[in-house]
Amino acid sequence: MPKIWINAGELSGDIQGAALLQALQILHPDLQAFGMGGPNLARAGQKNLLRVEELSVMGIAEVLTAIPRAVRMLGRIKEELERLRPDAVVLVDAPEFNFRVAKIAYALGIPTYYFIPPKVWAWRTGRVEFLKRHIRRMFCILPFEPNFYAQFGIDVDYVGNPLVDLVDWPHLKQFAPLSGCIGLMPGSRRKEVENLMPAFGETARILLNQGRNVTFRCLRAPNMSEARLRELWPSDIPILFTDPDRRYLSMRACECILAASGTAVLETALVGVPTIVAYRVSEFSALVARRLIKINWVSLPNLIMNREIFPELLQEAATPDRMAAQLALWLDNPDSLKELQTDLEELRNRCGKPGSAHRAACKLLDAMGLPVSEATQSTENKASCQEREWK
Repeated sequence: MPKIWINAGELSGDIQGAALLQALQILHPDLQAFGMGGPNLARAGQKNLLRVEELSVMGIAEVLTAIPRAVRMLGRIKEELERLRPDAVVLVDAPEFNFRVAKIAYALGIPTYYFIPPKVWAWRTGRVEFLKRHIRRMFCILPFEPNFYAQFGIDVDYVGNPLVDLVDWPHLKQFAPLSGCIGLMPGSRRKEVENLMPAFGETARILLNQGRNVTFRCLRAPNMSEARLRELWPSDIPILFTDPDRRYLSMRACECILAASGTAVLETALVGVPTIVAYRVSEFSALVARRLIKINWVSLPNLIMNREIFPELLQEAATPDRMAAQLALWLDNPDSLKELQTDLEELRNRCGKPGSAHRAACKLLDAMGLPVSEATQSTENKASCQEREWK
C-alpha cells in the first residue's frame, strides 16, 4: 500500500495540502498519508504525527526564538521518515522549515515534491539551486511562476490555484454584502494577531466616533480562541466572532475587510470582498525584509495583477488612522467598490479554472508511477488530469 508524507509548515499550507490529499485519495483510494499538518489535513485523512500549530511563528526575529522547537521537530521527522519509508514526501510552502525536511528526505533517498514552492522570485533567488538539487518536481499555483523558473531551466507544472476550488464563487456571488459590515482577519499566528487586533480595534473606534453606521465581525482562524481575541479587542465596541467552518460565507457578508497579509487575502479577493492588507513585524525583521525583498507588493492579489488593487499598509503605515481613512474612502464611495469587482473578476480568471488540486494530484501520481483509479474518477476529474495550457 503506497504511503505519502505531506509536510505543511503553516495553517494556510494545511488548507491547501488537504485539498491535494482529498484529490489524491479520490484518484488512488489505497494511498496512506502521514506527516505534519493541522485540522484540515487531519479531516482529509492524514495521520498527523506532528502538529502545524507547533511551528506557528512570524518574522525573522520570531523564527529565531522558535529554533530549538523546530530542531526537535526536524529530529522527529527524520525518525518517522526512516521508520515509515514513504514513497514520496510532499512539501507545502513554508520554505524555512520545509527546506530542512527536503534535505532529510534527499539524504534518505525519498523522492521529494513541492506543492506551492517557495517565493524565491520575491527574495533569496539563490535558493533556486537548492530546489534544482533536492526537489524532483514542483507544482505551482501562481500564474507568473512558470516563466520565472524557466529562466533557471527548471520545469514546473502550473496547476491553477486550489483556493479556486475551495471558494465556491458561483454559489457565493448570490449573496449580497451587508451594508456597513467590516470584516477583521488579524491572522493565525500569535504575534501577528497581538500586533494587529488592537490596531483594528482602534480603527473601529475612529469609524464609530465619526458617527458611521458600521458593524464589525472577526473571522477568526481555527487555532485562535475567541476568548484571546476578545482580550485584544476594546470591550466597549460590539463585535461578532464567526465560526471558521463558515469562513467564506462570513467573508461574503462583509462590505470590506481588514486583513493580515497572507494567503487569506487571496481568499477575500476570490470571494469578491475589497480588502485592506495590513502587517507588522519586529523592527529587525522589517529591516532585513527591506534589504532582501525584490517585489513591489506583498499581497498575492497585487502580485497576480501586477498592480495595486488592494491597499497595503505595512509596518509604520499600518496605523488605525490610515486604516480608518481607507475604509471611510470606500464606504463613502460605493462606486469605487463596484469598480474593484472588475479587477477581482480578472484575478479569478488568472487563478485558473476549478480542479487545480486534481491536476496536481494526477501529475504527482504520474511522477510516483502510481495508477489513477478509473472506478473513482469522475468525468470532470479525468478532464482535470489532462495537460492544460493556462494563459
